[in-house]
Amino acid sequence: MEEIKGQVIPISIEEEVRGSYLNYAMSVIVSRALPDVRDGLKPVHRRILYSMNEMGLRSDRAFKKCGRIVGDVLGKYHPHGDQSIYDALVRLAQDFSMRYPVVRPQGNFGSVDGDPPAAMRYTEAKMDRVAEEMLKDIKKETVDYGPNYDDSMQEPLVLPGAFPYLLTNGASGIAVGMATNMAPHNLREVCAAIVAYINDANISIDDLMKYIKGPDFPTGGIIFGRRGIKQAFRTGKGKITVRSKFVIETTKSGKDRIIVTEIPYAVNKANLIVKIADLVKEKRIDGISDLRDESDRDGMRIVIELKRGTVPKVVLNQLFSHTALQQNFNVTNLALVDGMPKQLNLKELVHYFVRHRVEVVTRRTRYDLKKAEERAHILEGLKIALDNIDEVVQIIKSSNDVNQARERLMERFKLSERQSQAILDMRLQKLTSLETKKIEEELREVLALIAYLKDLLSSEQKILGVVRDETEEIAQKYGDDRKTEIVADEVEEINIEDLIQKEDMVVLVSNKGFIKRVPVSSYRNQGRGGKGSSSAKLINEDFIKHLFIASTHDYILFVTNEGKAYWMKVHEIPEGSRASRGTHIKALLEISANEDITTIVSLQEFSEEHYLFMATARGIVKKVKTSDFRNARTRGIIAIKLDNGDTLITAVLTRGDSEIVIVSRNGNALRFHEDQVRAMGRASRGVTGIRLQSDDELAGILRVEDNEKMLLLSENGLGKRVEYDHFSLHGRGTRGQIAYKTSERSGEIVGVLSVLEEDDLVCITSQGNTIKLHVSDVPVQGKTAQGVNIVTITAPDVVVDVARVMNDKDEEEDQPQA
Repeated sequence: MEEIKGQVIPISIEEEVRGSYLNYAMSVIVSRALPDVRDGLKPVHRRILYSMNEMGLRSDRAFKKCGRIVGDVLGKYHPHGDQSIYDALVRLAQDFSMRYPVVRPQGNFGSVDGDPPAAMRYTEAKMDRVAEEMLKDIKKETVDYGPNYDDSMQEPLVLPGAFPYLLTNGASGIAVGMATNMAPHNLREVCAAIVAYINDANISIDDLMKYIKGPDFPTGGIIFGRRGIKQAFRTGKGKITVRSKFVIETTKSGKDRIIVTEIPYAVNKANLIVKIADLVKEKRIDGISDLRDESDRDGMRIVIELKRGTVPKVVLNQLFSHTALQQNFNVTNLALVDGMPKQLNLKELVHYFVRHRVEVVTRRTRYDLKKAEERAHILEGLKIALDNIDEVVQIIKSSNDVNQARERLMERFKLSERQSQAILDMRLQKLTSLETKKIEEELREVLALIAYLKDLLSSEQKILGVVRDETEEIAQKYGDDRKTEIVADEVEEINIEDLIQKEDMVVLVSNKGFIKRVPVSSYRNQGRGGKGSSSAKLINEDFIKHLFIASTHDYILFVTNEGKAYWMKVHEIPEGSRASRGTHIKALLEISANEDITTIVSLQEFSEEHYLFMATARGIVKKVKTSDFRNARTRGIIAIKLDNGDTLITAVLTRGDSEIVIVSRNGNALRFHEDQVRAMGRASRGVTGIRLQSDDELAGILRVEDNEKMLLLSENGLGKRVEYDHFSLHGRGTRGQIAYKTSERSGEIVGVLSVLEEDDLVCITSQGNTIKLHVSDVPVQGKTAQGVNIVTITAPDVVVDVARVMNDKDEEEDQPQA
C-alpha cells in the first residue's frame, strides 16, 4: 500500500495566536457582548424574544415553563449553554434590573438582595406587552434574516424595535478590549427627544437634553450633580453619582434615625447592609446604634438608628463615602453600528434609532403595498367575472377540465393566471348581490390603500411622520413618571447659578423639622369661599410652623438656640409636591442633636443694611449685619457668644429703623428703637436689652409692624391680644411696662407673637398635644388683663410654645401669604 505523504506548512506561533485571538475577540464583540444600536439587543436577548414570539408566548396567552423556552432557544438559535440563556431571560424579567421589563415572570426570579432565581423547571414566563412592540411587523419582511448556527433555520439579524429599547433599558457587557455600560432612561422623555429630532434633524445635544433630563434607574435613587450627565450625553462617556433616597425621622425618645427607601442601581441590598454593619463593628463609622432591614412587598425600608446626640448629616456623609449608599455609574455608550463598535453621544443614539425605524416602516409599507396590489389584482379579476357571470359560467361548463377553463377565461377576458384561478376557486355564494357589493367595496378600499401607501413611499418626510406618530403612541401606552430624582451638587451650584431660573417658591417648614419648597405656580387661584387645598402631608400631629415666599436665588438663614447660624440657597432645598412631607432639616444642615432652630428668615442678599436682631433667655440682645453670615453655609458659624447656661430664644430680621418689643416670662414688656443697640461682630456677647429680676427670663422679642397686634399666652392656657400703642418707647436696659399680670392661675408667659386678624395659632403642650385655633378667637384686652382661657390644660400639663401658622388655603390669592 502506498504511503500518503502530507505537506507541513510552517507558521509562526505569534501569527497563529494573533489570528486566532483576533477572530475570537471579534466574535465576542459582534456576537455576544455588545448591543446593536438599532434594536438595542444582544444576540441572546434577540433570540429569546424571537423564540418566545414563535412559540406564541404573547402577553395575552398562558405562561410556559422557562425550561421549555430555554430549550427552544438553545436547540434552534443559541448553542452556548442553557444557563447563560436562562440568566439572560431572568434579567429581562427583573423589574429592579430593567427599567421596562420585556418578559413577564411567574415564580421566583431573584431579588434585589442578590437571591438567585429558582431553577428553570420551576419558573414560568411569557412576553410582556413591551416585547410585542419590539417584534411588531416582523412577518412583513421588515428585517433581514440569516442562517442559524447549523444553517438549518433562519433567524432575524435585528428586530423591528418600535420600542426605543437601548435608550430606555440601557445595556452592560464586557467584550475583549472594550466594554459597554449604558444607563436606562425614562420612556416619555426619550420619546419626546425622538419626536424633537424628527421635527428638527439639526437639533443640538443641549436641546435634546431639555427633553431627556438624565438616566432614570428602575431602583430610583437620586442623581447627585448634572456634570456627569452632560458629559455622557455629549461624548458618550461620563461618571454619574447616584445616591440613595432617605428620610430622617425622630423617635419619641428624641433619637434620630435614617430611613433608606431607595438604593443606587445594581447595588445588592443584603451586601450593602452587611457592609454598613462591618463598618460599625470596626468603629469606622460612629453614631449608629441599630441597623434593620424592614423591606417588604410594599417597598424598601432600611432603618439606621442613630445614638442620641449624633449629627445625622455627618453619619450620612460617612455612609456615602464608605458604602454603596452612594455609587458612581460610569457611562460608556458603546454599541454596534453597521457591525462595528462605536462610542455614541445622545444625538447619535437617537439618530440611529430613527434611521432604523425609517427603514422598518419603509420595508413594511412596501410589503403592505405588494400585498394590497396582489389583492387588488385578484379583486379586479373577480369583478370582471361577476360583471360577466353568465358567460363565465358558460365557459366553465363547456370546458373539458380545469386547465382548459383557466386558459379560456384568460383568453376571453385578458386575465392573468392568478385571476383566472381565483375565479375558478370562487364559491357560488359570492354570486349573491350582497357578496358582489362586498367585493366591489373591498376593491375600492384596497385601491385607496394602494394610493396612500404609494404616497407614503414617495416622501421620506411622510415616513418620518409615521415614525413620529408611532413613537408618540408608544409613549402614551407605556410611559410612566420618572423614578430617579436629579439634584445639583454644591460644586456645580457656583457654575449653574445663572442657569437656574428665578422663580418664586413657597418654602414650608414643619414643627418637627421637615422642609420643602413648592413652586408658587402650583397653588391655583380660588374664588372666595373656596375650600383651599392641602400644602403638606404631615404625620404625628406635625404642623406647618414657617411659611414664606422666596425666589430660588434667595438665601434662607437658620438660627439655633445655641447661637449658631446656617444658610442655604432656596434652590438647594429639595423641591416637593403639594402632598409631600419634605426633607428633614438635619439631612441638609450639620445641626447637633440638642440644637433647635429658633428662627428662619429669607434674604435676597447678605447686605450691610439688614440686621439680625437676637435675644437670649437672660435678656441680652445683639444686632449683627447679615453680611457677616456670608460664610455660615451648612456647617454653621457662631452668631452670638452665649454666657454659660444662657440660650438664644429668638431672632428677627430688621432694617435698622425698626422698633422692638421685648417681653419677659413674668409679663413685662419693653418697647425701644433698635438704633439703641449698635451693630456688633459675630463673636461678641451683646448688651442688656431688658433688666430682668432674678426669677425672670425672656419670653420673646417682636418687631413692631402696622396692622399687627401682640399676642401673649401663658403656660396655663390663658391668652389675649394687646395693641402696640399701649406701650411707649423707653430706653434700653430698663424694666419696661406691665403687659400681662401673671398669677398662680395663669402661670408665666410662654408664647409671644405678632399676629394679624386672619392668622391661625397652634399651641403645643408639654405632653405633645397640639391645639389649633383662629387668632380672631383671642380677644383684644388691656395691659393688666390676664386674658381668657385659650387652651384647657389639665395638670401637670402646661403650654410650652405657640406658633403662628398659615392656613392651607389659597383663597382669593394665587399664592399663600407668609
